[in-house]
Amino acid sequence: MARTIPSDEDDVPGVPPENLAETDLLRELEHLHTTRHGTFLHGGSDALREHTSRTALLEEEYLRRHPEREVDPARTRAGARGEE
Repeated sequence: MARTIPSDEDDVPGVPPENLAETDLLRELEHLHTTRHGTFLHGGSDALREHTSRTALLEEEYLRRHPEREVDPARTRAGARGEE
């Protein structure tokens, strides 16, 4: 999967996502999702940029590992509209 956020790997803090064990990847994703709102509202531009970049890298790695992940029908456009 192509990266959606351009970045120089050497400038992104943390362990490269492809090197993380599954439990570590999930833990990091959960932490980033938990802290996103506070970073968005109160973080400086550098913090927001780093948070966005790291989140994108970790999410892309998760999707690469789990291309057939279970999708909740209620989380699709059709399902949210009651069309399924």
